[in-house]
Amino acid sequence: MKQTHDDTHIPTVEILGTSKPNVLDKLKLDQALKLAKKKTNSGSIDEAKQIYQDILKKFSKNKPALMALQLLNKAKATVPNEPPLDQLQFISSLYAQGQFQQALSRASKALLNFPNSVVLCNICGNCNARLKQYDAAINSYKRALEIKPDDADAYNHMGIAQMDNGNLEAAIHSYKQALNIKPDFALAYNNMGIALKNKGDLEAAIHSYKQALNIKPNYAKACRNLGIAQMDNGNLEAAIDSYKQAVTLKPDDAEAYFNLGTALSIIGDREAAIANYRQASQIKPDYAQARALKFHQQAHICDWSEIGEDQALIPELGTLAQVVTPWSMLSLEDSPERHQIRSKKYANRSHFQPLPPLTYQPAKKPQPIRVGYFSADFHNHATMLLMIKVFELHNQKEFETHAYSFGPNRGDKMRQRVIKAVDIFHDVTHMSNQEIALFSQANNIDIAVDLKGFTKDNRMSIFAYRAAPIQISHLGYPGTMGADFIDYIIADKIVIPEKFDCFYSERIIRLPHTYQPNDNTRAISKTVVTRLAMGLPERGFVFCCFNNSYKISSEEFNIWMRILSKVEGSVLWLIKANKGAVKNLKKEAQSRGVASHRLVFADKAPQDQHIARHRLADLFIDTFNCNAHTTASDALWAGLPLVTKLGQGFAARVAGSLLTAIGLPELIVESLEDYEALILDLANNPKRLTAIKEKLAANRLSKPLFDTELFTKHLEEGYQQAYQRYAQGKLPKNISVSAQLQTEA
Repeated sequence: MKQTHDDTHIPTVEILGTSKPNVLDKLKLDQALKLAKKKTNSGSIDEAKQIYQDILKKFSKNKPALMALQLLNKAKATVPNEPPLDQLQFISSLYAQGQFQQALSRASKALLNFPNSVVLCNICGNCNARLKQYDAAINSYKRALEIKPDDADAYNHMGIAQMDNGNLEAAIHSYKQALNIKPDFALAYNNMGIALKNKGDLEAAIHSYKQALNIKPNYAKACRNLGIAQMDNGNLEAAIDSYKQAVTLKPDDAEAYFNLGTALSIIGDREAAIANYRQASQIKPDYAQARALKFHQQAHICDWSEIGEDQALIPELGTLAQVVTPWSMLSLEDSPERHQIRSKKYANRSHFQPLPPLTYQPAKKPQPIRVGYFSADFHNHATMLLMIKVFELHNQKEFETHAYSFGPNRGDKMRQRVIKAVDIFHDVTHMSNQEIALFSQANNIDIAVDLKGFTKDNRMSIFAYRAAPIQISHLGYPGTMGADFIDYIIADKIVIPEKFDCFYSERIIRLPHTYQPNDNTRAISKTVVTRLAMGLPERGFVFCCFNNSYKISSEEFNIWMRILSKVEGSVLWLIKANKGAVKNLKKEAQSRGVASHRLVFADKAPQDQHIARHRLADLFIDTFNCNAHTTASDALWAGLPLVTKLGQGFAARVAGSLLTAIGLPELIVESLEDYEALILDLANNPKRLTAIKEKLAANRLSKPLFDTELFTKHLEEGYQQAYQRYAQGKLPKNISVSAQLQTEA
């Protein structure tokens, strides 16, 4: 079984065969006789016989025991509980070969002749569980327990089926029953740990895994699962130690190497993460997720050494049998069709929906409409930098805003600003996904807006449980969620042109100018900074790209190096994302005949200072598969022009959307050749570049891109129209918000 909270964690459930019966010990005579009779009535003949034999050892002339034992011996001779051994072995072999339906049919027929066979009941339960017929599996295990109430393995099996069926409380109860019977049952502790982790009780899960390891110190899978719970609990060092112990105990455990790679990537040791993802892929060559995350981490450090092999494999990753995290693939290729396939497969596997959708029709339209914003990033984060002013500008007569925070409380100014801006702020960090959804329903939220999508720390299962009757994806993830529980996506005609609607599972709310909000009060530092202080040449042309390193591929880098070679004295100003990226980009520049000192790397800086330093550059040059998003707004807000190439998918068209909204479509191109030519022309034509900068300065506060008040009104109109359809009992439909705030298109 795979846990659904974070696709980078893969815990393991184990199933064992039937345990040996326990011997009755230290019971009073009347208690022993009653228990033996109960065992007889339930069909547990061998156990009843054992009890009577124990009685006769101490009370050799006890008539009730003597008579009962004689009867049982006679009955046993004529009507056995279990079928012949060869028949059981044949059925078991079918199960072992994966022929679950055939094994189930044989076992079911055999049960007609041996209705009190515990082994057959357990086999039927296991087969039904493998066939995902969980209710039938649970019933089979219950029958086995009626016959043999002290069958710890049957309780363990039943717990697994209940867990797979979404009933975590019942599963935990079953595991506890198994442990009451068999206190040293390491597998039950391991499986109970998984159920507790899925429930969100990480401390209890960690304790349960440690109990399993106390009983069975060489239990590699429990080590791996312990690492998962420790990682989710924020203890990365302990998680890394647990994963290392797991691979020491079981060197061929691909999943443990995978999880170790994930933990190492979180602490920033990307080279070690890549090595572990590579090891997982070598052990399990079809391990698509390990390969995808290896590529993604290599992209972060701009390691293009395996680019030939990578390019051939990328289209297949997550689009065939196996599932990958969609976010990891956005920068690796520009294909909205394949991005949709990946999202659908990921959503279908990861986010089961045990609760029915909210389909009730309101008696009357609520006043105001209650909108819930869900995120882990209610702090100083790119999403909040864009979204905060919208929270502050919402029409309080028409909308009641709630923030549901399931991320860390960093206590920074942005969090305080969010708390002040929304009507009600809910810290739901310690709630499970289902609890958050039910809490949202209890708050009568009408529209739930997910600001995370498939990005880091998302909790998409909240929406699988239906946090609100209308659920919208906005801003966090630039692509389709592929999920039937997300009704709408906020977009515009540039990021999703109508011809690409088929690649989005959601209905589209198209805003008239751009999908991206902005805060038109964002501060720009007035501290004077010089090129010299930033390590830039005082007179040379400065090309700038402050996009994250994973967005840079060899394709645009080839063009950039050709441009540097043609523009004398020019430099390329990049963000210092990590040491590996700096080292590899310098090496790649030198291999293309460009001195490494012509790449200048900027340290991270406070937001107002970061925006201000854009003014030292001459031109921002964009990446392809995944454009500048917030970074593009930063540049334009600072007055720095940006050249972008329009791609196919949402992520590859964002900068085009922003340039259109600020009235600079002449900086958008559609081919590699035009991209290179336009950049060279602007670098070599100071008058044209000056005219562009003057136009940007004039448009900055007069065009829609930075008109937060107008954007908020358009967004609210989209919400109103989506709610109106719902209130009328209509299914979601594409909505086009007019620049004049007219009705639904």
